[in-house]
Order: sequence, then structure tokens, then C-alpha cells
Amino acid sequence: MYRRRIVYLPFRRGADRSGRLAGVLLATAGCSLVVALAGCGGAPEASGARAGQPPAPADTAATYTMLQMNLCLSGFGGCNGKSTYPAVVDEAVARIRAARPDAVTLNETCRRDVERIARRTGYRMRFSRVIYGGELLPCVRPGGRGLFGDAVLTKAAIERADNHDFTGQAGPERRRWLCVTTRGGVAVCTAHLNTLSAVEAAGNDAQCAELRSVLARRATAGTVIFGGDVNRRPSCAPEGVWTRTDRSAGQAPGLQHVYGSRALRSPSAQVIATTNTDHDALLVRARLAGRR
Repeated sequence: MYRRRIVYLPFRRGADRSGRLAGVLLATAGCSLVVALAGCGGAPEASGARAGQPPAPADTAATYTMLQMNLCLSGFGGCNGKSTYPAVVDEAVARIRAARPDAVTLNETCRRDVERIARRTGYRMRFSRVIYGGELLPCVRPGGRGLFGDAVLTKAAIERADNHDFTGQAGPERRRWLCVTTRGGVAVCTAHLNTLSAVEAAGNDAQCAELRSVLARRATAGTVIFGGDVNRRPSCAPEGVWTRTDRSAGQAPGLQHVYGSRALRSPSAQVIATTNTDHDALLVRARLAGRR
């Protein structure tokens, strides 16, 4: 009776990614050389597959990340005395650089500030100007920053953009929605709805209902993600679309929302504190099925 000896060749985790031999079984006295293991770890049954069965399909989902921010840049808003210029722009740039999201949605912005943010972070941008008191609103304190409005930034190239006033309006500011479609087929949308003040509450309800319809149509056609300051805690997401909010924020909790369609799975939300604006930032990550 011969005694057999098992000798494992040393290897480093992750060092052999090409599927070379990870171990060799040696037997003495006439036993032949047998390949025992393939790949690091050596488990013959990957992903729970049983012996003799084909392996499970590979998970091709990848992380898709959205960052929503209200920057209070008009120069007219009180912002609780916190919108310090240009520190608020610098802070937005730092947040984007740190998170490197696939998309950024910005409310209460100024066109030239958004251009500056996009240039410094390397993102594409689309801007939607807002009418206030029947006129276009130039940002002030300081001036020369372009018109007031909302914006979307994306890593991916933008193939088309669409923006319209909501049908229902209340108060001096005409609220709008903006959607862009990127080369990867993801539609990214934003809006800043009326407040729930006595003067504007009816507008908020009407805009929430219209936003729900806009997103429902786009979710039927493909993948859609929305980020915006909806100025309310109840969601405006259509049926089958998930909601994440900044309800744990230290500033104006629960008013900023991110919505995602079914292709965006297992969403998680993180509130990021800000110093120079009156809303914290909302970062949401989800798994985008089929993306490589």
C-alpha cells in the first residue's frame, strides 16, 4: 500500500487571473501527475452550481450612481445665510470629484456656474432656464453668472435633451422639468417643484402628478433615473419606480428625491453634508442590469 502526499503550490490571491494551475496533486510510486485545481480559490462549483450542471449566468449588472444637489445660487434666495460664493461652486466640484457619479442633477443653479462645474469635473451638461415674474432671471451677487435654472451633468455623451414648463403653476417662478438621454440609453431627469406654502401648494400637487406621468412614459420606453428637489416628502414616482430621499439630512430633510426604473436594482442612499448651501447632497447607487 503506497502512501500519497498532497503538495499545494503557493499562490497569491488575485495574482493568477488567467486560470493557470493553482495546485498539483502528486502521488508517489507510479502515481501520475494530475491537475487538481483551476483558478484562484480552487472551488470546482462556482456560484452554487451543482456537479454536472452548467454554471449560472454571469451577473452583468454594474453600479450606476446619481448625485442630487440644490445649490441655491441665484443670489436672491435666503439660503439660511449659507450660500457663500464661490465656495458653494467649489464644494459642488469637490463632491462630484469624490463620488464620480454617472449623473448629477442640480437645482437652483446659474448657467455659467454649471459650465464651470462641468469643465472642472469633465462632465457633459444640459441647462434649463427658469422664468421668474414673467422674465428670464439673471443670477446676482455676483452678476455675470448667466441665467437661473436647473441642470443635468452626465459622464456619458448626451444624445438628446427635452425640457418643458409644467402645465400647473403657482407663484412667480415657472417650474420646469428637464430630461436628457445618454449614449448608454439611460434617461436622466430633474425638476424643482413649487413649495408647499399657501401660495404654491396647488402648483406642487399638479407638478407632482405631471412629473409622475412624464417619468412613467420614459420608464416604459427604457431606463430612467430622476433626481430633484420636489419640496415634499410624499413621492412623485410612478408605479413600479422606486424612491430614495434625503430624509436623514441635517438640512431640509426629505425634500430631495431620486427615483429609478426597474432596470436600476437594489438602490441605496447616502446623505452627504454640505457647508455652503441650505440642502445636503443626496447620493444614490443602484445596479444597472445588463451594463458592462
